Amino acid sequence: MSHLSVCVYCGSRPGGSPAFSVEAEALGAGIAARAWRLVYGAGDVGLMGSVARAAQAEGGDTFGVIPRHLVDWEVGKTDLTRYVVTETMHERKKVMFMNCDAVVVMPGGAGSLDELFEVLTWRQLGLHEKPVILMNVEGYWDPLIGLLEHVVAQGFADASLLDYYTVVSGAAAALAALG
Repeated sequence: MSHLSVCVYCGSRPGGSPAFSVEAEALGAGIAARAWRLVYGAGDVGLMGSVARAAQAEGGDTFGVIPRHLVDWEVGKTDLTRYVVTETMHERKKVMFMNCDAVVVMPGGAGSLDELFEVLTWRQLGLHEKPVILMNVEGYWDPLIGLLEHVVAQGFADASLLDYYTVVSGAAAALAALG
């Protein structure tokens, strides 16, 4: 798919395994190599910085969205193709999602989980049909996948919830799943 815009949710920290940064770099470079646009949280730290710098190094189109209160904390990356500063986190998430065709969720913390659960909830409610790819690097998301299966098994969500995301092992598989 040409001119695809891929929203990447990921940690503002590098995490405990070097593989997380390696896969972030491979994802950013792969997005750029396919002439797709990277949409992400505009930070220059952690996995966010890794994915963006790799996309830029390959001449990629980068669209970053950051709330005003995180500009210093996440080190707002102002040298992106497009850099948007929002007033709130809610506005950040809305702008990122509205400007993408697909979502890739890399390892991350509470913010990445918040973003993932928001897009899964919107999908459950029929508000979108965008692909959601869960990049399960070194089994990072295994406990989450088990929790989602538990939620379904306990009757708190329809089994269709498990069809709203695709689990892949790394950047190559995520890129392949997107086209």
